Amino acid sequence: MLRLRIGFVLIAMVLSVFGARLVQLQGVDPGAYAEMAAAEGMVDVVLPATRGDILDRNGEPLATSVDGMMVIGDPALTAPQAPEIAKFLAERLDVDYFTILPRLREEGSRYEYLARRVPATLANDVLDEADQRGFEGLTLQRDPVREYPADDVAANLVGFVGIDEALAGFELTFDHMLAGSDGSARYEAGGGARIPLGDSTTVDPVDGQDLHTTIDLDLQWYVQRVLRQTVEDARGDSGFAVVMDTHTGELLAVADDPTFDANDPGEYPRADRVSRALSDVYEPGSVEKALTLSALIDAGKVTPHTRLKVPGSLTRDTRTITDWFPHGMIHLTLAGVIAKSSNIGTVLAADRFAPGQLRHYLTEFGLGAATGVGVRGESRGILPSGSAWTNLVDDRIAFGQSLSVNAVQMAAAINTIANDGLRVDPSLIQGSATMDDGTVVGTDRTTVRRVISAQAAHETAHMMERVLDPEDGVAPLAAVPGYRVAGKTGTAERVDSACGCYRGTTVSFAGFAPADDPAFTVYVVVHNPRNGGGGGSVAGPAFSQIMGFALRRYQVPPTGTQPSRLPVEW
Repeated sequence: MLRLRIGFVLIAMVLSVFGARLVQLQGVDPGAYAEMAAAEGMVDVVLPATRGDILDRNGEPLATSVDGMMVIGDPALTAPQAPEIAKFLAERLDVDYFTILPRLREEGSRYEYLARRVPATLANDVLDEADQRGFEGLTLQRDPVREYPADDVAANLVGFVGIDEALAGFELTFDHMLAGSDGSARYEAGGGARIPLGDSTTVDPVDGQDLHTTIDLDLQWYVQRVLRQTVEDARGDSGFAVVMDTHTGELLAVADDPTFDANDPGEYPRADRVSRALSDVYEPGSVEKALTLSALIDAGKVTPHTRLKVPGSLTRDTRTITDWFPHGMIHLTLAGVIAKSSNIGTVLAADRFAPGQLRHYLTEFGLGAATGVGVRGESRGILPSGSAWTNLVDDRIAFGQSLSVNAVQMAAAINTIANDGLRVDPSLIQGSATMDDGTVVGTDRTTVRRVISAQAAHETAHMMERVLDPEDGVAPLAAVPGYRVAGKTGTAERVDSACGCYRGTTVSFAGFAPADDPAFTVYVVVHNPRNGGGGGSVAGPAFSQIMGFALRRYQVPPTGTQPSRLPVEW
């Protein structure tokens, strides 16, 4: 009987404890305890958005997202083998051992990123090998990988992304539209696996928008190869080339050399990962003479037949101006001044400008102002003003020294002559897109303004045709067989920032074709050629190859008319 009573007392005590606990859970604070229980088994997951593609004018990808995976660790399962798993992942993936080791041991966590944007095939191979080694707690989740199918083609414009952020080029400038918005998921898990009927919430990701450029992938590829060969053959430091649609201003190619592979940017110097065609400033040299003389014609000061007596040297303000070729007194027409690329003849003609008139025209041509095509770090160039514009500077600017430009800026200025005297804004983005600083750019924002009359543009084009004449011109190697071509060479002293002096040269050729009905403007620049060549012999042949390819690619027929025969001497 005593044993029975003791048993009843013990049972009553146990039931009392259970009852008190039940009252606490269901009556005193049921919500808090339910929340604590749920939290122990809830997992928060990021659902990555797919980044928008960067496309060429025909819809071909310059940058795209392909299948990839992120490697996820569940510390509740990986902690016991954390050092071994960290060593394994560091050997097989591009991750740091000391970074992921604490993640594999994170107390209270069931979800830790270990590697992002791993190619799907590699990720699956790694997971299979991990299973074979007996490693527990590793899973995979979709995580698109950025890929640049054309490797170095337009890489200086397109840029690249890192593991978690955009780092350069269009990828960075238009990141807010390309990136989209990641989604999220929260679900209940137990034993390292999702509970099928457990609580869950999902916010779907919003994929990024595509960015459509004006670049022609195939033409860009060709221009880069011609440019690379040109720079190598000339033993130059660097170079760039631009192809522009004469009427729309769309940039079909903007090439830089040296360049880099956007799939592996870390293997290349920082200087090679920007667009020199937009960030570099340099003195354009004699290409600028086309702007000076076209402005003179527009102002009614001269005609292509204007006669000039050109001495072998010209002393102005204690400085002596010479030509690239030695000569005594020669008699040139204005067309001859361009054909022979005479500095002295250009200065004598420019004396007819009213004060400030040349600067006004150059500003209208777009010099001294950024083109605003949507590339970060674009330079404005330098166009002196006020007291900096002395008589000596005025003379030097007339033939292309003492001012600085970028390549796209100068191409757009020459294109103004090709486009009947109308300057059309250059564009790199089709439609419109907003840069990270809020600026809206693109073909929808293109503006057009008249700089010189159509008559002045046509007369200048006729003079520029004489530059390529095999007998009277300085650049017969720039000719494109079967087509009329107008162009201008450039050779300028190059500023060396190390010494603050002129050292080396910049050579170039700019032109358009067909000369009497232009479709494209092409501009080629090479810095510091060491083979002794000038604009006609170094940049001229590259211009010929690029222009010929563009005309054939877009099936532009020859006009069938006779080239200009303006007299160069009198």
